[in-house]
Amino acid sequence: MTEVDGPTLRRIAGHFPTGVTVVTAVHDGRPCGLTVNSFASISLDPPLILVCVSRRSRAYRCLEAAGRFAVNVLADDQEGLARLFASLAEEKFAGLSYRRSPGGSPILDGVHAWLDCEVVERHAGGNTHTIFVARVTALEAGSGSPLAFYRGSYRPLGSAAASS
Repeated sequence: MTEVDGPTLRRIAGHFPTGVTVVTAVHDGRPCGLTVNSFASISLDPPLILVCVSRRSRAYRCLEAAGRFAVNVLADDQEGLARLFASLAEEKFAGLSYRRSPGGSPILDGVHAWLDCEVVERHAGGNTHTIFVARVTALEAGSGSPLAFYRGSYRPLGSAAASS
């Protein structure tokens, strides 16, 4: 058996399709956000989710300090938003339409669904990431189909994203 390296793990893990989210927060009056596909529901009682965030990301300090965030589940026509929030752009919210969640985090216009969350735990995710466990305090589903990421490409799920 050979040792597993990062590039090989990324390639093989890419065979598992994931949803695409943008996690947003506000700290010191400024919105921040980043594209995240490491998102999962943990528990229904209490309602808990997790997101994994690189400690090297520009939005990390903002998310860490805010203590709450919104998970914006992107719709299949929002690949541009996924790319924008994955980029190194300084002003990711310039010209974007959004509203505030009940907890104050940005909810991007046209998302497939959103969850407003309050951080309850933080865990080290190896040497590079933090796993934020958060309680869902508000949520809402939109219409349409979600955006997916599979083998290095954004893809629509199409009609597979059925009913709410």
